[in-house]
Formats: sequence, structure tokens, C-alpha cells
Amino acid sequence: MHLETENTVEEQSKTTREKEAAFSGTERRTQSHAAIHLLVESRNEMLTLYGELASLQPFETHQREEVLQKLQQFCEALIDYTASAHFQLYRYIDKNKERRTNVREVADKVYPKIVETTIDILDFNDKYETLEKCVDMQLIADDLSHVGEVLAQRTDLEDEVIDALSSKREKRS
Repeated sequence: MHLETENTVEEQSKTTREKEAAFSGTERRTQSHAAIHLLVESRNEMLTLYGELASLQPFETHQREEVLQKLQQFCEALIDYTASAHFQLYRYIDKNKERRTNVREVADKVYPKIVETTIDILDFNDKYETLEKCVDMQLIADDLSHVGEVLAQRTDLEDEVIDALSSKREKRS
């Protein structure tokens, strides 16, 4: 009788651990999907503002106020997006909350390149965060073109991480 009770308790304990593990996995996936959603939302807002600013080209002197206003809005969205990516996605992965090997491998591969794009983004923001620095309209256009290329590279890299996070967990043999 005692052995039967031990086996039953052991089976119940094993079932409880399996349920907890499944819940934890489900909870982690929910968190990663929420992080992806916030990142994509922030990215879309920033890219919309980028497009609005770029559509004002060629920047003319008589457009100065409109260009500077859009530039300020874009810089704010750019920094929000950059912070969102860091705090919502990469920090999640970095804190070992992501257990899937393929996700960690992709993140490890692209994260150094994303850091490089972050430096370019911060440089752009530092250059144009205050209106006093916005004197040469052609330089703004050139810098905007460069940051557009950086953003294209960054979104491609982020999409690799997002694709890995969104993929189904591989079944183990």
C-alpha cells in the first residue's frame, strides 16, 4: 500500500511539473509575442514618420519649419523604437527567458550588427535632437538617406529574430 501511494504521489508530482513547464512555456511565448507586437508597432510608427519626412524632399528653405517639425517627431519616434527594441525584445532574450536554441543562436548572430545600427541611430538623433543644429537642409537630406539605409538593415536583422521567435518549437526526437 505504501509503495502504491508513493507511485501515485510521484505521478501526480510529475504531472504537476509537466503542467507547470507547459504553462511557463506558454507564458514565455505570450511574452515574446507581446514584445514582438510592441516592437512592430513602434517600428511602424517610426517608419511612417520617416516616410512623411522623406516625402518633403527636396528640402527647400521655405519648408524649413515644416521639415524641422517632422524631423523632431521622427527623432522622438526613432528613439522610442530603438528603446522598444532593446527593452522589449533583446532584453527579454538576454535575460535567458528564451529557451529555444534557434532563437538564441539567431539573436547571438544578429545582435552585434544591431548594436552597430543603434550607434548610427543615436548619432543621427544627437545631431538633430535640437533645432539649433539643423542648419544645412542638404546635410539633413543626406543624413536622412543614411539613416534610412541603417533602418533597412536593422529591420532585416530584427525580422530574423522575429521569425525565429514566431516559429514553432521544434519537436525533439
